[in-house]
Amino acid sequence: METLLPILIQLLGGAIGGNAAGKASPNLDQGTLINSIAGLLGGGIGGQIVASILPQLMAGGGLSVGGILTSLVSGGAGGGVLLAILGIVRNMMASR
Repeated sequence: METLLPILIQLLGGAIGGNAAGKASPNLDQGTLINSIAGLLGGGIGGQIVASILPQLMAGGGLSVGGILTSLVSGGAGGGVLLAILGIVRNMMASR
């Protein structure tokens, strides 16, 4: 369970980050469902990238406060970034 917890937190943070990015920028908003799915994917990917680049942030394991916050923030950032990329691509395709 200790290895699964950071991934679950990253996915949750990604879903929150995707929805927050969508609501913050109406041009990127794809609706709650797509925002959540893009956020989940981005949160999982972004969280794993941060964990592999900066493993010392996760040194306390998944149950430490630092590990939980790092997972949440990296997942949220990854979710927001992936939603932004999706929104930009979708807007470019719609303008053709």
